[in-house]
Amino acid sequence: MSSFLQITRPQEARRLFLGQSGLLLSGAAVALLAGRDALAAKTGDGKAQDTQILNTALGAELEAIAAYQLGAESKLLQPPVLDLAVTFQGHHKAHADLLAKTIEKLGGKPVVAKSAYHFPADQLKSQEDVLRVAARLEQGAVSACLGAVPLFGNRDLSKAAASILGDEAMHWAVLRQAVGDAPVPVAFVS
Repeated sequence: MSSFLQITRPQEARRLFLGQSGLLLSGAAVALLAGRDALAAKTGDGKAQDTQILNTALGAELEAIAAYQLGAESKLLQPPVLDLAVTFQGHHKAHADLLAKTIEKLGGKPVVAKSAYHFPADQLKSQEDVLRVAARLEQGAVSACLGAVPLFGNRDLSKAAASILGDEAMHWAVLRQAVGDAPVPVAFVS
C-alpha cells in the first residue's frame, strides 16, 4: 500500500514528502522555461539542493500520473468524474515534462518513472474510494509544497513552488467536493 494512503495528518504528509516523495511543484519549470533562462543561472550555492527538490517533485508527479491512470482504468469512475481525473492527470503530465526540462537546464539528470508503483488497487471498490485516495494524495501535495517553499536556494523556485500550491489545493478541494466533503475544511493549510 502506498504510504500516502496511511497519512492522517498534513504534518505527516509533509514529513513523508521531504523524506521520500510527494506531489509538488512544476510551477518552477514554468518559470524557468517561459523565457526566463536567467533564473537557472541564479541558483548559486543551492543548485544541488534545488535540483534534488525538483527531482523529488518529478518523481512524485510521475507517481501521480500512475495513480490517476489506475483510477481511470479501474472502470469505477463515471464519465464526468473520469473526465476530471484525466484532466488532473494531464496537469501532472505537464508538470512532469516541465520539471524534467528544468532539471536538465540546471545541469541535473531527471528521474524516470518506476516500473511499478504499489497502489491499493484491491481496496478500490467504488468511485468514492478512488476519489478519496486521490484527495489524500493531493492533500499530501499541498502540505509538501508548504514544506518545500523555504528550502529552495533559488528564491524564484520558491515562488514557483508557492504558485503550484494553488493548483494542488484546487485539485484537493474539487476532489473533496466530489465525495460530499466540505471542499475547504479549514481556514489554514498546514
